[in-house]
Amino acid sequence: MELLNFIFRLGVLFAIYGFIWGIFELGIKLLSSGRTRTLTEEYLIKAIKYAFLVDVTFLFCLDLDHENISMYNLTMAALVLLTYFIGKLQNKQNQLAMFKMMGNGMPTPSNNFNIKAEIGIIALSIAFFVSLIFIPEIAKNPISIWFHESILNIEDTPIFGFIFKVIGFFFLVSMLVKMLNAIMFLISGRPIVQATSSFQNFQNKKKEDKFDDFEELE
Repeated sequence: MELLNFIFRLGVLFAIYGFIWGIFELGIKLLSSGRTRTLTEEYLIKAIKYAFLVDVTFLFCLDLDHENISMYNLTMAALVLLTYFIGKLQNKQNQLAMFKMMGNGMPTPSNNFNIKAEIGIIALSIAFFVSLIFIPEIAKNPISIWFHESILNIEDTPIFGFIFKVIGFFFLVSMLVKMLNAIMFLISGRPIVQATSSFQNFQNKKKEDKFDDFEELE
């Protein structure tokens, strides 16, 4: 039960952090008058976003352990963070695949996506999390503390707190499915739930449509 509650609390934390960061993103877009970001700007902002999320997650672990460092909680937090980051990467790849499949001259956001940069940022974020174990003072900077306190305050509010707790519940379910899939894949070579992306669904639908048309011609 402690592990489930831990993952649930992380889900709430990630959701509220994403909400707060989204407000910052909106402010940046308004200040730049909607100017399209370069690839460098895109990944610089994402690197900062992930760095502070790692920072806040580490502070959350210190809260649970009363300022002591628990390797169990930190290891679980690192695994959840890694799964979360990889999930974001896969969602982005699926979106791009969908754009390309629908194609027909439609503009795609591929100019703001680089697989090597995505993997690099994820690796650096996890490495940064590990470095905080040895230098925890870095995590206690004014910006990260502000994020941490703001997240706790929002979590305690009646309406917004409930909404983010619902999101945290679905995050918990998603993490459990991914963990069970990973375990079953190692044991039997086949996951319990076969993940099917929206791109794959669309592609299968296109194939079915073509087959139906051929049947009518016959």
